[in-house]
Amino acid sequence: MAFSSSISSSHSFPSNVRVHSYDMKSFNSGRHCFSSSLFILHAGNLLQRSAFLRTGSISERRRVEPSHSNVLSPIRGVVIDTSAEKTQLPKGDTWSVHKFGGTCMGTIKTIQNVAEIVIKDDSERKLVVVSAMSKVTDMIYDLIYKAQSRDESYISALDAVLEKHRLTALELLDGDDVATFLSRLHHDINNLKAMLRAIYIAGHATESFSDFVVGHGELWSAQMLSLLVRKLGMDCNWMDTRDVLIVNPTSSNQVDPDLPESGRRLEKWFSENPSKTIIAAGFIASTPQNIPTTLKRDGSDFSAAILGALLRARQVTIWTDVDGVYSADPRKVSEAVILKTLSYQEAWEMSYFGANVLHPRTIIPVMRDDIPIVIRNIFNLSAPGTVICRPSLKEDGDGQRLESLVKGFATIDNVALVNVEGTGMAGVPGTASGIFGAVKDVGANVVMISQASSEHSVCFAVPEKEVKAVAETLQSRFRQALDAGRLSKVEVIPNCSILAAVGQKMASTPGVSASVFSALAKANINVRAIAQGCSEYNITVVLKREDCIRALRAVHSRFYLSKTTIAMGIIGSGLIGSTLLDQLRDQASVLKEEMNIDLRVMGITGSRTMILSDSGIDLSRWREIQKKGEVADLEKFVQHVHGNHFFPNTVLVDCTADSNIASHYYEWLRRGIHVVTPNKKANSGPLNQYLKLRALQRQSYTHYFYEATVGAGLPIMSTLRGLLETGDKILCIEGIFSGTLSYIFNNFLATRTYSEVVAEAKQAGYTEPDPRDDLSGTDVARKVIILARECGLKLDLCDIQLESLVPEPLRGCASAEEFMQQLPQYDEDMLKKQQDAEAAGEVLRYVGVVDVIKGKGVVELRRYKKSHPFAQLSGSDNIIAFTTSRYKAQPLIVRGPGAGAQVTAAGVFSDVLRLASNLGAPS
Repeated sequence: MAFSSSISSSHSFPSNVRVHSYDMKSFNSGRHCFSSSLFILHAGNLLQRSAFLRTGSISERRRVEPSHSNVLSPIRGVVIDTSAEKTQLPKGDTWSVHKFGGTCMGTIKTIQNVAEIVIKDDSERKLVVVSAMSKVTDMIYDLIYKAQSRDESYISALDAVLEKHRLTALELLDGDDVATFLSRLHHDINNLKAMLRAIYIAGHATESFSDFVVGHGELWSAQMLSLLVRKLGMDCNWMDTRDVLIVNPTSSNQVDPDLPESGRRLEKWFSENPSKTIIAAGFIASTPQNIPTTLKRDGSDFSAAILGALLRARQVTIWTDVDGVYSADPRKVSEAVILKTLSYQEAWEMSYFGANVLHPRTIIPVMRDDIPIVIRNIFNLSAPGTVICRPSLKEDGDGQRLESLVKGFATIDNVALVNVEGTGMAGVPGTASGIFGAVKDVGANVVMISQASSEHSVCFAVPEKEVKAVAETLQSRFRQALDAGRLSKVEVIPNCSILAAVGQKMASTPGVSASVFSALAKANINVRAIAQGCSEYNITVVLKREDCIRALRAVHSRFYLSKTTIAMGIIGSGLIGSTLLDQLRDQASVLKEEMNIDLRVMGITGSRTMILSDSGIDLSRWREIQKKGEVADLEKFVQHVHGNHFFPNTVLVDCTADSNIASHYYEWLRRGIHVVTPNKKANSGPLNQYLKLRALQRQSYTHYFYEATVGAGLPIMSTLRGLLETGDKILCIEGIFSGTLSYIFNNFLATRTYSEVVAEAKQAGYTEPDPRDDLSGTDVARKVIILARECGLKLDLCDIQLESLVPEPLRGCASAEEFMQQLPQYDEDMLKKQQDAEAAGEVLRYVGVVDVIKGKGVVELRRYKKSHPFAQLSGSDNIIAFTTSRYKAQPLIVRGPGAGAQVTAAGVFSDVLRLASNLGAPS
């Protein structure tokens, strides 16, 4: 029985009243039909409610007479409209469209803010699209689920929806407006109870039932806002967009708007409800058969875009709770920035790859007419937001900076790669069609496709939850080819993520892809698959899921959308470590402002305690914080510093002289952790371990810097590398490498004893707590080994000819104090050597020598003419002479302070900055 005939059979209407029917067959398509009492409404009741059921307006100023009314039934069965004077719908720049989402309509305060924005908009005409109040759509979907599950709590849940809107209306509206809204609200709730009861009985709800029920949240929001705007003094009409927007459902849980028909219905609606301000319900629409439906995901944004296109509006503003579109997810990249502009294509690409911008289909209607979309924050009106539009000619010009080429980065998590491989695929038509036909059959969504030009393999990414079905279908479909060997395997690579770099200008700029992959390589991240279309709007890579955030940070930093951020772990808070921390504290702000380098000390550990931070330790208070530190645990410390995915680059700075710490370098480098150290133990330790460490360093993008191992802050290692890398041949390296021994022999004159000078050096802090550690020459021998190995000599510490300055009888002294007490007994031996040298016009110097020609290393006390550069030293200075093929007649000399906490820490700091430069910081 048709709905319209049931009405007209019991009631007659004036001759100027037309009765329209909506096809209700879909409402009866479940296993049980609704009782006729739900749908057959008494016309007298309808007409009595006409004052507030009038489509398009709710007026507090006048009663609407039945003979001049246009009445919409609460259950969208009957539209009764009278002939009215037709008003032409104006189109063009006079219209501005606003869309306010659930967050904007979430509370009484935010709804008042929305009304104020509408009032203050000085556009000649405006159309406002609203979503349901925050959480209401989820609440209504939950009602339907409970009713289907025969859970009677749907009744109390529906009462909660009623109460939420009732309390909001009581706060926002006054007098007749409250009565008007609440009467409609109660009427709708009663009808929903009846519908939900039918769903409860049937245990099933059709899509049409669900769409009809869930759309009420938007209707109530539109009605409330329109009454509030009227209360504030602006005349407006509200629109039930099911009367205007017509869409065709597709097979992919989406809908396609019928713009011509929607345009005709909009013109008809406006002719009957002319207004300069329209409040429209978002999310909802109708099919061509007048069956209520929704616009699915992000439907309110889509509503605004469609209506904006139909009106050819000046712009569409999407109001939300963020300041605009970010260059990356700010939850993953804390330094993400708001983008001022995006092209339609860039927004489209970023939306597809999971960025919280807009659904890609939202952009389609406005893009055709070049209508800008503006994303703005209702909670921060001072923020200009992000404009999505067609790029201007000026923006397409030359001279673009690097950061403008890639607008942003987005990620998709929880995907798996499927790799179909086999020599029998090459040149065989239909293979790809068969593969993706099989994927279509299981309803899986292919996120990305990559195929080599050899056609030997095809790989594609699908959501991880769908990969099992895809793999099983492919195995079944290609069983014969697999058994025959034409296909070698169908392989699944789980636990992947997709990273996309998006930018419209990448197409015309060489080197962008290289920059992306260079940044990933330097962060020690392996790429599993790559895809890039010829339009070059995006570069897509597939990575391990565990690397995704680090990769996002790395590429983001590379394009200067954030600073070059390095997570640091300081191992050893003794003299050198504490001095380095103080230097970092004093220089941090300068590095960040002038060089875009952000050094974050995430942890400091000593031998007994350690302190950890998730965002960076306050270096002005680190000593105070360290007093409350936890028990030191090296593995936990490393995991904390490296495991913080907010920072793509990690460096561990070993400021100890501990061989146990040095033994971890290989594993750290293998894990992608950079290492900077003044610790000589790794480079002078067992030769096989050293060679293994250097081989790993050369084959990876992980850096190992050790400038301060020889000469503290002097550029000795970098000078040597520069000579070797430019093709010079090292013949000999000779030098005074110990600041302690330099001080001792610079001050050992005929008027003083050897033990007296040693005691003075110890008192001044030049020696180790036990001076034998310096006098033994072992420290110098380690430096000689380091330099010899750098020159390609394969020497171990035992290969060095070492002359110790510790008298043999004193090497077994139980303490440093005992040694110092007995040392004067041996002053005569050293005094004789000094006097012999003086008589020959020479001086004594304790030197280390790398003889590359003979392939040996020597550490010994030698005599030099007073005219020799080694005789000209003062204090604790070091001096190193490089004799090479180029610097043969006149050796290349490096001279300066080679000991002390300040210069050693400065050498380490310099290596950290060198690392930052290698990772992309401006030089």
